[in-house]
Amino acid sequence: MRHSARRPPSVVDRVLDLLDAFTAERPQLTLSELSRRAGLPLSTTHRLAGELTKRGALMRDEAGVYRVGLWLWEVASLAPHGAELRESAMPFLEDLYEATHQNVQLAVLDGPEVVYVERISGRGAVNVLTRVGGRLPAHATGVGQVLLAHAPAETQEEVLAAPLKTFTLKTIGSASQLRRVLADVRRDGYAISDGQIELISLSVAAPVYDSTDEVVAAISVVVPAEGTDPRTLVPAVRAAARGISRVLRAPRALRTTGEPH
Repeated sequence: MRHSARRPPSVVDRVLDLLDAFTAERPQLTLSELSRRAGLPLSTTHRLAGELTKRGALMRDEAGVYRVGLWLWEVASLAPHGAELRESAMPFLEDLYEATHQNVQLAVLDGPEVVYVERISGRGAVNVLTRVGGRLPAHATGVGQVLLAHAPAETQEEVLAAPLKTFTLKTIGSASQLRRVLADVRRDGYAISDGQIELISLSVAAPVYDSTDEVVAAISVVVPAEGTDPRTLVPAVRAAARGISRVLRAPRALRTTGEPH
C-alpha cells in the first residue's frame, strides 16, 4: 500500500492497492489472496475487483482467479517511454542480439530504480533477473549507472543519500564509490557493471538521447562474466545506442552521420 497512512484511503487508493497486489512472482490471485495482499476487506475487494473486471483492467477465469487485464497494458503503452521508444529501439536491439546472442535490454529511469521496457534473450543466454516491466536499483545495473550519470542533480543526490542495496560482494555499496563510477560513465560514454546483480554476469550499457539531446533511456547487453572482455562489446553497444538516438532525432547522433537537422 503506497498511500499515506495519515488519511483514510480513497477509492482510488483502494483500486491502486488492488492492482499493486499483483507481482511477477504472483501474477494470479484468488479473491481472498487479493483481499489479504491489498489489505482490504473481502467485501470491498469483491466489489472493486468486479468493477475492474467489467472495465478490462482485471480478468477472472472460471475458477475465480484474477490476473491483470489487457486494458492496463493498452494504457501503459501510452506512457512517454512506451511504444514509441520501443519501436524506435527494436531494430537496433535485434541487431545487437544477433551480434551477441545474449540478453539485450532497454531501460528508463524512474526515481532510484530502472524500469525495463524491452528485452531480447536467447535460449543459451546467461541467466538474468530482469523482465519487461521489472525494476532494479539503478546503482547496481549498467543501464542504471548510465541513466543516473545523466540524471538531474536532485535525482543523483537522492540515490547517493539513501542506503545502497547490495546483491553481491561486487555491488556498489557506498556513495563515494558511486560518485566515482558516475563520473567515469559521463567521461567514457558507457558503463560496465561486472557481477553487481549476479556474479555470473556482466553488462555493458550506453545512453540513448532524444531530440533535445537529453538521455531518455539506456541499452545494455548482459553476457557471462567468465571469459568475457567487456571492452570488446563497447563499440557494438554504443553504435546501437547511437542508432536509436539518431531515429529519435538527437542532434549529437545526427552530427556523427552528417544528416541534415
